[in-house]
Amino acid sequence: MDEQAKARHLCWRAGFDGVAAMATPGQPVRLKPLIRKMLQPSPEIAAITAPEIAALSLPGTARAKPASPEEKRALRKQQQQGIRHLNLAWLDTMVATSSPLQEKMSLFWHGHFACRVGNAVHNGRLLNVIRQHALGDFGTLLTAVSKSAAMLQFLNNQQNRKQHPNENFAREVMELFTMGRGNYTEDDVKEGARAFTGWAYDGDGNFRFRRSVHDNGVKTFLGKTGNFDGDDILKMLLEQRATAYHITDKLYRYFVNETPDEAKIKDLAGRFYQSNYDIRALMRHIFESDWFYDPVNTGNRIKSPVELLVGMRRSIPVTFARADTQLLVQRLLGQVLFYPPNVAGWPGGRSWIDSSTLMFRMRLPQIVYYDETLDMQPKDMPDEMMMDGPGRPPAQRRRYAENDRFVRNYARRIDADPHWDAYMKKFQQTPSGELPAAVSRVLLAGTPPAGSSALLKPYASAGREEAIKAMSVAVMSLPEYQLC
Repeated sequence: MDEQAKARHLCWRAGFDGVAAMATPGQPVRLKPLIRKMLQPSPEIAAITAPEIAALSLPGTARAKPASPEEKRALRKQQQQGIRHLNLAWLDTMVATSSPLQEKMSLFWHGHFACRVGNAVHNGRLLNVIRQHALGDFGTLLTAVSKSAAMLQFLNNQQNRKQHPNENFAREVMELFTMGRGNYTEDDVKEGARAFTGWAYDGDGNFRFRRSVHDNGVKTFLGKTGNFDGDDILKMLLEQRATAYHITDKLYRYFVNETPDEAKIKDLAGRFYQSNYDIRALMRHIFESDWFYDPVNTGNRIKSPVELLVGMRRSIPVTFARADTQLLVQRLLGQVLFYPPNVAGWPGGRSWIDSSTLMFRMRLPQIVYYDETLDMQPKDMPDEMMMDGPGRPPAQRRRYAENDRFVRNYARRIDADPHWDAYMKKFQQTPSGELPAAVSRVLLAGTPPAGSSALLKPYASAGREEAIKAMSVAVMSLPEYQLC
């Protein structure tokens, strides 16, 4: 693999597209400087928010408790709208960012620390905690996430009191966030839950340690005995090499190959542990390793729905007349930000593809860039996205009625406005005969499939600009475009 192909692979895996790897005449892209640029710390990571969330987070707003059913419905609707706008604001940030690895890592941690709550303010704060520490120190990230109102609410630690310990939070911290299954006992879960008693949040979503409900008794956890609290438990979990291995294994499967290489993961995990969980150092070692660019690790990872949508928008910018259209696309493809299927997050890999989603994925470029009809029926929205909460049959009818209205509004045309100018400039100096190969190199992560140039040649009979557009949409409609 030559330097240019390696740079393209890096950009697709460490970001969302390969545009940054394109060489300009006389200025070829060099791999090592590109790696340094990707890993360079962002000077300031601006918080993502939305006007709806700002209104909900005004002083005292979070404490206000609606009295009537109408007030409760109004607040629930505000929260749902806030989460929708947070979703779209983060998508826009991923598309516009000059630090794609920061957002790609945030997307990874968003799945690792899967959380699903109906509070827009809590969701926004958790997202920005993750983005702030996505390439920093894992211990700091773990602690900040564990003390977030969103996670404490999702895993029921607000109800974890010494009189009635709740084990949900302690179990998931061990099973999913740190060591992984098989590295702790049920007694460790029980003792860990006792240590986390009192970890809670106040009406404004700020972390509070409620000493009056904390279990001050002696606890035995992972073979150690003492009067432990939640911070002690997290520290002991970070002392376990199993934690370094579990996190490294997930990162390897996400950024390198879904089929793990035991020897490489062990080596990486050892380095990660010795560096005191320096995420940036771990990613640098991965990206600088020769094996990262082996053919077995290139062009074979299925893009998640969010990666697919963001990658399209970064390659060929587009404005949607109704931004909520992107929520529908996420639903159709099976990944709605802030709505993971369960505490384990999205399984990824081949689970992204079935007969219906693959066909929709391959049609999506025509739907977006050629304004074709969208006639695929999405699944029901999660209860939290409905205008009425779960419960009695009348409420269920209201939920499905809302879902039907949502589908009808967007079931015909996406109504998108592509912006081709910047994309067209990439091919200004490309001879017409070389356009098929050039377009394929820009849009595909791996080696263009055999015969792809011949497949695109019929489009060359149109005018140059129309030919580039037609070729680009044709390439984005290939099965190979689903891979990075």
